Amino acid sequence: MTAYVALLRAVNVGGRQLKMDDLKRVAGEIGLESPKTLIASGNLLFTSGKPERAVKRELEKALAGQMGKPVEVMVRTAREMAEAVETNPFDKEPGNRVVAIFFDDAPGDEAIAAAKNVANERLAPGKREIYVHYPDGQGRSKLKLGTKASGTARNMNTVAKLAELAREMS
Repeated sequence: MTAYVALLRAVNVGGRQLKMDDLKRVAGEIGLESPKTLIASGNLLFTSGKPERAVKRELEKALAGQMGKPVEVMVRTAREMAEAVETNPFDKEPGNRVVAIFFDDAPGDEAIAAAKNVANERLAPGKREIYVHYPDGQGRSKLKLGTKASGTARNMNTVAKLAELAREMS
């Protein structure tokens, strides 16, 4: 069994509501074991014997059925979540001012090089993430990454908590 974290993109924002109890129920219905959620922003922890791509595909299909529209999901193992914390290049900054933007695949250096509206934000590549330090807070930023791939962001406080909970499940 592998401990996983699923990060749902754009739920409980802009009118796309998904109750975390419904998320846990959907996860259980497709055979994901011991589903748990963390805060109401689409963070699901679970275990499964299935590979990452299969988990992603099944979860996205089930969530589309639940929500009536596509929901993108980024999936990481417990180890990958721990690595996202360990490799944070802005670890000296407050965790609520640094985000990891998770992608399915490595976004490539061009995603950072082609970023637009960069004010005082600092960007750095990860394995399948891009880290962004927002000194003035994310809410004020106009930053746009130079990638067509969609991802989902979590602040490092949340990433650290997810990594801890996933480690406990593994």
